[in-house]
Amino acid sequence: MLKIIPKNPLEGAIYIRNEGKCNSYILPAYWGLGGESRGTKSNIPDPYAVEQGNPSYVPIGYEEKWLLNLMVIDTRGTKHRKHCTECRCNRFNLPNNFYNVTLGIDGKSLSSNYKGGIFCCQDNLQCKLKKDFEAPTRKLSLRYKITWVEWNQQQIPVRFYILDSTDRVRKNGSQIIHDCQSEFTIPSNNGKKHSPPHIEKANIPIERGGYLIYGTSHMHTGVINATLYGQDGRTLYTSKPTYGDGKEPGNEKGYVVGMSGSYPKPGSIKIKDGEIVTVETRYKSGLLTGAMGHMYIYLADRLP
Repeated sequence: MLKIIPKNPLEGAIYIRNEGKCNSYILPAYWGLGGESRGTKSNIPDPYAVEQGNPSYVPIGYEEKWLLNLMVIDTRGTKHRKHCTECRCNRFNLPNNFYNVTLGIDGKSLSSNYKGGIFCCQDNLQCKLKKDFEAPTRKLSLRYKITWVEWNQQQIPVRFYILDSTDRVRKNGSQIIHDCQSEFTIPSNNGKKHSPPHIEKANIPIERGGYLIYGTSHMHTGVINATLYGQDGRTLYTSKPTYGDGKEPGNEKGYVVGMSGSYPKPGSIKIKDGEIVTVETRYKSGLLTGAMGHMYIYLADRLP
């Protein structure tokens, strides 16, 4: 019997990434938010907008489409719910040859020292469950809202950046090389009280600057805050978490349910061309796997 293999809809596609300079295959998206986005404001103030659908930017023979990539972790009946959301490897039912066949970010076999993160949260991997627990099959839906206007001379396009606090920027002659890790592990503090926070900091040159229209961050449970500094040391904005204190969806106790966003007065903050900004993220000390420290900024070339 002939088996028909459907064509991969992504084959031959040209991917348009954000303006951030992380390694081409790391953090390429326009938006990459998680559970904290439920309480995070992200509206773009009028007359600024992300320009889409301009036929002059689409090569002949191509059609512009959006790609939505979802990551959902089922924590029902798990032995350690928070550890499961951290993708901690020893909390998952991993195949026996997992470390032999799984490739890490460097394209080599994943080290057995890898304690947790996106590689232990791959498709079809499941958290360890309580004995005899069986969850009923559920169908889930994603609800989202897109606001748009017909483009005219009143709209001002914004450029979208994802900056990473693990970016280890270096130079090779005149070439600037970015080495983002996307995620990181915060080591154990061995139960010590009043341990200093875990800090990740990156100094990132912004080749093409502009007026800061909006800023926020994507971080995980355990976050203290994230701050973006200008080259002269000025604070451009600080994003702070909101932790839930209930049981209802969107207010889960102990989990980050929102990160504050910044809407500076138009024209009050400008990043110069070539300016080196500093991304600093702070987490509480103590073992945490799959931690992230991403800053999101919108820049515009002009004001209304």
